[in-house]
Amino acid sequence: MYLSVTEVKPLAGYKLHLTFSNGEEKIFDVSPYLNTGKFTELRDLSLFNSVTIKFDAVEWPNHLDIDPEFLHEKSIAINDERISAVSP
Repeated sequence: MYLSVTEVKPLAGYKLHLTFSNGEEKIFDVSPYLNTGKFTELRDLSLFNSVTIKFDAVEWPNHLDIDPEFLHEKSIAINDERISAVSP
């Protein structure tokens, strides 16, 4: 089943609150990628916070996007105990 991102909200600490087409809500931590390629541009909080959805994925104005299947796989479910370390 192909999942798409239906809602995205930027959070503190370079995290994204994601809602997927199956209704799941998850948190994706972008910070581990901020030293790689075009992701370095996202250190600018105004750019990071301008995240939108385009073609079922998340995208920023610098044309950086992240595939929804990757986001789903690498995100932590909000009801997961590990989420307690994340403060939305």
